[in-house]
Amino acid sequence: MGGIIWEEELKPCLAMVATQFIYSLMTILAKGAFNHGFSPMVFVVYRHSIATISLFPATFIAKRGKVREMAPGLAGFSWILLGSLVGIITNQILLYYGIDFSSSTMATTTANSIPAITFVMGASLGLEKVNLRSLRSMAKLGGTIICVGGAVGMIFVKGPKILNVTVNIVSRGLLINKWILGGFCLLGANFCWSLWLILQVQMCKYTDPLLVATWTSFLAASEAAIYTYFTEPQLSHWKITSFDELIPCLFAGVFGSAITFYLQSWCVAKRGPLYSAMFSPLTTLITIVLASIMLHEELYIGSLICAIVIIGGLYMVLWGKAEEIKTKEDRSSAIHATGINTSIDPQADYSGNTAEEPLLHNN
Repeated sequence: MGGIIWEEELKPCLAMVATQFIYSLMTILAKGAFNHGFSPMVFVVYRHSIATISLFPATFIAKRGKVREMAPGLAGFSWILLGSLVGIITNQILLYYGIDFSSSTMATTTANSIPAITFVMGASLGLEKVNLRSLRSMAKLGGTIICVGGAVGMIFVKGPKILNVTVNIVSRGLLINKWILGGFCLLGANFCWSLWLILQVQMCKYTDPLLVATWTSFLAASEAAIYTYFTEPQLSHWKITSFDELIPCLFAGVFGSAITFYLQSWCVAKRGPLYSAMFSPLTTLITIVLASIMLHEELYIGSLICAIVIIGGLYMVLWGKAEEIKTKEDRSSAIHATGINTSIDPQADYSGNTAEEPLLHNN
């Protein structure tokens, strides 16, 4: 019996470790393809086209072949369309150009600020309550400031170099300018992703998560194809000329979109969104190691310190959310214990009503 319980506890942990490893490897493979001259926008088109092909059979089987049930309806389609424009197209234009201009390590590190940015957006829209007299709210607010400050600091602060090649002095100024531009692209991508997480609240009111993922991938592929056709009409930009370009596209579509969606959704259902979010800093650590080995990316003391600051701010936000959820559960238990007749459904998950689930989902 003990072995079975231990195995059940281990499965979600392994699923989340695998998810973070996939995210890290996908970012590094994308950076490698960009280093070989592959277009970031063409990469987005191929990634979501492959994801759509991967997700459609699963959705078709889940709906038992009923085509009508695969339609999200006009309202649901409108929210998914808006979400794909903001959270996928705009986000990934900024994300992949940010990776191209800076590094995969910076991309995964600054992504730890997404829960904090989402908290600010949620509070601005009235989805999150802020009480300055509450330790929970102060932790979330303080963690937000620390996360964003660390992300901005990572753009401007480098310090002495720890790992890998030296930079030619002649090209140093140009590289610094590209690094700063890349950092701001990544911050913009994080803001878009945070807004997409909030939009998920509306999307999931009209249809289930698997259908949302399938339609989002399809619309994102279509939108990216139209955008890229006008911005990069040269046929040579669309050609995949080597395995260094083919493998990242296949990996990002199948593993980076389809499989990670399933693993993360399953883990959230088993252990909740907070458990899932706690593993996100692992992506940063894996990326630092793999990028140094595979891409010979430089690592600076200033960047490392800022990464630690961002992760510290992230856990402050997560602690505040955990305490908030715990307080709600205790309050609900107290109501049931007193025998008060209420209309509360014990099977319902009320945490989603305050955008807590999208706040804590991974990028």
